[in-house]
Amino acid sequence: MSNLISLKTDKKIVFVGDTHGDLDATKKVIYKFLKPGYIIVFLGDYVDRGKYSRENVDFLLKIKKENPKQVYLLLGNHDSVESCALYASDFWDDLTSKEKKFYSNIFSKFPLVFTCKNIIACHGVLPDFKDIREVNEISTCDESWMRLLWGDFEDKKGESLDGFAGRPTFGKDYFKRVMKNFGKDVLIRGHQPLAKGYMFNRHCLTLLSSDLYGKKLIAIADMSKKIKSAKDLKVFDLDKIR
Repeated sequence: MSNLISLKTDKKIVFVGDTHGDLDATKKVIYKFLKPGYIIVFLGDYVDRGKYSRENVDFLLKIKKENPKQVYLLLGNHDSVESCALYASDFWDDLTSKEKKFYSNIFSKFPLVFTCKNIIACHGVLPDFKDIREVNEISTCDESWMRLLWGDFEDKKGESLDGFAGRPTFGKDYFKRVMKNFGKDVLIRGHQPLAKGYMFNRHCLTLLSSDLYGKKLIAIADMSKKIKSAKDLKVFDLDKIR
């Protein structure tokens, strides 16, 4: 399986942040937007913290199997506990050894990065590569993998910054350099509850789509139109969508 999903489309792309067992949020997205003209990209963290982790991921796996070219599931750090341990892993703690092996095998096949035209999406922070195709050379738990799944941003000058609890943290200079290397204008990500929604002059958008974080935000990019910054995307609170 490829770590990188690269599409060419003029459809609308729906980006969904961390759902963390919020089955209601996931179903709202699927029932509202799984239709002609739309592609749905989930940014990872389907399990842990919420009440319905297993139901959430099982539902998504079923939907993905039925709609492989319309629904994309990126890997999040909470989906990778068997590869790199973390705390607050209640989903994994409740599984048998056989079940852990089953879900770990499935998650290990999830891509790390999604891109379409000048938009790129991942769970955490983009790796320090010259060419986006290098994503396919990443190995589980190497430095770039950790950055993609665990990395944080701060909206201030700098490259590598002092982060929270040892998490790799990066600033504006790093963001601008890597985005220029990849030829992209907008990054859409999840992972970081305390991050500003918009960062780096509105070229980075952080989404969280679980009731754990108050608003259940998603973003829609109309790829038939010119998108210069994250402000050109439409951001919605799922609880206000009918």
